Amino acid sequence: MIRGSEGAATPRGRGRGHAPLRLRAALASLAFTVPVLLGAGPGGSGETIPLAGQEPGERLDVTLTQVVDPASPAGPAEAAATKVDDRLVAVRFRLENTGTAVYQDSPAASAHLLDTAGQRFAGLNTATTAGASFPDTVTLDPGGTAEGFVTFELPRDAGLAAVQFALNGGLADDVGQWSLS
Repeated sequence: MIRGSEGAATPRGRGRGHAPLRLRAALASLAFTVPVLLGAGPGGSGETIPLAGQEPGERLDVTLTQVVDPASPAGPAEAAATKVDDRLVAVRFRLENTGTAVYQDSPAASAHLLDTAGQRFAGLNTATTAGASFPDTVTLDPGGTAEGFVTFELPRDAGLAAVQFALNGGLADDVGQWSLS
């Protein structure tokens, strides 16, 4: 399901087997054709979207709280790793484990940024001056919370359209989406 600011949920059909890559491509194009699913402003909405994972008891409330565009690399190593014609965008999330299972996942792998040209960018653990990044793996007991930034590298002139988050390294069927335009 994709959940947006209006809390709308759109079920996705399931056939035999799983086709996550095709499904992800369809979701990326859907983001630009169904505006009712979009919801946050460019600074971060503060909107919380409840998301389920693939295993029983995996549930998170995910809140997009801040977008820093552009974000400055935290040090020389991060600056050297950024392509010359690219920029960094840092997105801050708050995660709350509302399920009954322990959440153990990589927020960077769970997040994607969509630009206005329809390109999709994977989250990175690149440190920026925006604030503390999530560690490579976050572990939250039921009721636990964590906050941190996920960084994206995209072309300097790319327009921001939306941010997506899904549990299980971005592979869960339940996808939260916040509009950035």
